[in-house]
Amino acid sequence: MSFPLLTATAVLPALGAVATAAVPAARRTAAKWLALITSLATLALAIAVGVRFDPDGARYQLTESHAWISAFGVRYELGVDGIGVALLALTALLIPFVILAGWHDADPLETGSHRWRPTQGFFALILAVEAMVIISFEATDVFLFYIFFEAMLIPLYFLIGGFGDRAHEHGEEAASTQRSYAAVKFLLYNLAGGLIMLAAVIGLYVVAGNFSLTEIAQARANGSLHMATNTERWLFLGFFFAFAVKAPLWPLHTWLPNAMGEATAPVAVLITAVVDKVGTFAMLRFCLQLFPEASKWATPVILVLALISILYGALLAVGQRDIKRLIAYASISHFGFIIMGIFAMTSQGQSGATLYMVNHGISTAALLLVAGFLISRRGSRLIADFGGVQKVAPVLAGTFLIGGLATLSLPGLAPFVSEFLVLVGTFTRHLAIGIIATFGIVLAALYTLVLYQRTMTGPVKPEVSAMPDLRVRELVVVAPLIVLLIFLGVYPKPVADIVNPAVKQTMSDVHQTDPKPEAEAAK
Repeated sequence: MSFPLLTATAVLPALGAVATAAVPAARRTAAKWLALITSLATLALAIAVGVRFDPDGARYQLTESHAWISAFGVRYELGVDGIGVALLALTALLIPFVILAGWHDADPLETGSHRWRPTQGFFALILAVEAMVIISFEATDVFLFYIFFEAMLIPLYFLIGGFGDRAHEHGEEAASTQRSYAAVKFLLYNLAGGLIMLAAVIGLYVVAGNFSLTEIAQARANGSLHMATNTERWLFLGFFFAFAVKAPLWPLHTWLPNAMGEATAPVAVLITAVVDKVGTFAMLRFCLQLFPEASKWATPVILVLALISILYGALLAVGQRDIKRLIAYASISHFGFIIMGIFAMTSQGQSGATLYMVNHGISTAALLLVAGFLISRRGSRLIADFGGVQKVAPVLAGTFLIGGLATLSLPGLAPFVSEFLVLVGTFTRHLAIGIIATFGIVLAALYTLVLYQRTMTGPVKPEVSAMPDLRVRELVVVAPLIVLLIFLGVYPKPVADIVNPAVKQTMSDVHQTDPKPEAEAAK
């Protein structure tokens, strides 16, 4: 029996979470180092997955399959395609930076009476989320996926509600109230989506007799499994609703600005750069593969919702006073581009959407983490409380600028390639949608450059005159992300070569081919 590499990649952070939580209370530094070493070891396993994966090989590789709940046809089945490999690598890459950036976020805290923040629990929860996200990218049994899709809500609830941002304009008591509200809203929205998905998962079992993604897809392809049109559409809607909440897609997005605004910057990165990708990934893996006809039936409505997300998120980002809420609304706009690329039903659109997931994760992590360093120095998230930072902390301002330029998809930085492909893929099949979506690019330039102008340029405000520049630990967090943004902006081929074969197979699932260019079609 070959080494269960996929299982090891998910189990290692889970074991690390247990071990970190068990470290004695007085050994906070040891707990931090244990969490960091665990995350680096997980990254090494993720690299091994990427090395062993053959883009030109079978669709799902490194597969594992074991009986689990035989009475209900539930199996422990894992396997990765190119899209799963890319997102697994993104997750494993970002977690060490999240841990390093949050090195002091759960240190002892005093407000009036002596109160301690459980440092070990903070880092254990981050590793628990990593384990659940990784196995979600690997699961090829629908029920197994559902369990971890829902289970990751629990550690995230405690990370948002128990370890929120300390920078609050109305003091700690108001901050605690806002954190609780954001955590409960996050949980209720996602639980509602999960409950609807559970009904759809049960319905899928009634129709198919098992939960195996590969078996159901194969049976549908060879005609041995037939779903009535209405049945397929209802099941699709049950799955898609849950994924649209997680993504998030307008109008199911309202939990994200609250959660990102009240969470610490590293936890906000965990939410939007890692966890939310499970929703868009699942649209590709489950919605399109299990319900191809229903996916095409729902495409016009989904494209309109994605377009609204693009414009609505960007417009609200323009008017924000809070730095982290601005980035949250920008992310809603970016997820609109991702979902638009998925349901454009072209290879360029879906390749662009997959690259967008990876590139958005890196760019948002860079911008959010630098913003977190900025906020922790000033003790405020309000844009108006900053000004002239580039004169006293030029490295901090420079990295903030690069992260912001990546967010607006400047050519030469990684998100440009993915956004360009999404728009090209959309233009070729849905011209009007593509034209209107380009206004999102203009708005992105507006909110990004205005944010930089108001925080970094102009006269130096007295409150920031003594602000220190990035420290060594912070540079170690930010510099590799900046290098990746530039490298993948100039040379996206390594990621594209992995995901493109999987995209072609997804296009085959929905029986779609790319439209011919007008010049060729006219011959």
